[in-house]
Formats: sequence, C-alpha cells, structure tokens
Amino acid sequence: MENGKKGRSPWKWVIRTVMVLILIFPLFFPFHFLEHLKAHFTGAIEGSVITGQWHVVLINIILFVSFLIPLSFRKKVSWKEYGLVAAFFISLFIEMYGIPLTIMFFSRAFQTTTTAPIDTLFTIRMLGVGFAFTLPMAYGAVLMLLGTVIVIVGWVTLYKNISKDGLVTHGIYSISRHPQYFGFLMVIYGWIIGWTTILTLIFGIVLFVMYVRVCVKEEKEMGKDHDYNSYKKEAPFLF
Repeated sequence: MENGKKGRSPWKWVIRTVMVLILIFPLFFPFHFLEHLKAHFTGAIEGSVITGQWHVVLINIILFVSFLIPLSFRKKVSWKEYGLVAAFFISLFIEMYGIPLTIMFFSRAFQTTTTAPIDTLFTIRMLGVGFAFTLPMAYGAVLMLLGTVIVIVGWVTLYKNISKDGLVTHGIYSISRHPQYFGFLMVIYGWIIGWTTILTLIFGIVLFVMYVRVCVKEEKEMGKDHDYNSYKKEAPFLF
C-alpha cells in the first residue's frame, strides 16, 4: 500500500475550505443567479443564444465525451452508464449551439420579448463564434475548468502508479477517495449552472445520483480490504 501522510495537514483543510467557498459562490450573488435561472425558464434569452453552429456542437461533444476515458481507469466499462453521459453532452450541446428547443418552447409559452435579462461580463471569440459570458456562465466555466483539472490530475496519478501494488493514497487521493468522479461532477454542476434548462437539470441530477452510487459500489467492493478501510479514515469520500 502506498501510504499518504497521516493526520489532517493544514494544506488539505485550506484546499477544502477554498473548494467550499467556490461551491457556495452563488449564495453571494443571488440576484444574478436567480435572474439567470429566470431567463432560461422563460425563454427570455432566445434572441441571444448561439444557433446553427454545428462544428462547435461536434467539437464539444467529442471533447467532453472523452471524459469517459479517464473515468473508466478504475473500473469496468458500463455502456449503459456511458450512453447516459454521452446523451447528456449530445443533448446539451445541440441545445446550446444548434437548436435551443427548450429555450424556444419557454419563449413561446411565456411570450417574452426580453433578449438580454442579465449583464454580460465579457465576450470571447473562438471557432468563428462569439461567446458572451454572464456571471453565472463564467462561474460555470470556472467549475468546469477546475473539474477538468481534477480529473486529469487523478488520472495522471493513477497512471504513474499503474505498475505498483496496493492502493494509491497519496497526492490528490489523500484529499479525496474519488477525485476523478468529484471532478466530473463539478463539470456537470458547472454546465447546470451555466446552462440551466429542463434537459440539463434532469440529466444532471440523474448523473449526480448515478456517479455517487458508483462511488458507493466501489467502496463496498473494497470493504473487506484492511488497507482501504484504514485509508477511508484518512481521506474523505469526495473532498
């Protein structure tokens, strides 16, 4: 077994405190996030959404479905699980950059004419398309970036120790027993915040429940391992 340092070192608590502050950030700007939610669920942003950019749809689907590769590093492939994740990203990006069906539906239902309910913080241009970011969208992007970094660090940590026997409990695995899943859930959470629609909420909640259950299942499979039970006392479930 590769032992992490025992005890609750201060830097670990600093990291966890920062993560908590990041996750509760919307509570400090409730108006912006409530207006963002309202705009999506009334279709008020229909006039400002990106449509018909199918090259952006395809690139994003390929990029985010690739998350399944590092997530599969510790367990057998579940095609049902992967199909659900793929369906989430396909429907998400088709709606974001192809045809915003949910936004159009709510726009017709509420007959709103408002097209810019929230102030734009900044705009960037990529792939020939201008992407405007509101505060909630920028926050969601930060969550996705951090989640991506966590997934990559978790994958690299495992890959470097693939030839060694026993558990990997050092590095990022000394902070979380399931860092890759936690990072992936951050990505999902970021998309829910940044693009809050019926589709993202339904898929997002299902994926959250599914991956927490995967973590619990892995814990049960390792339950008879004395080293793993000792490790559980040193590192939290997710973070």
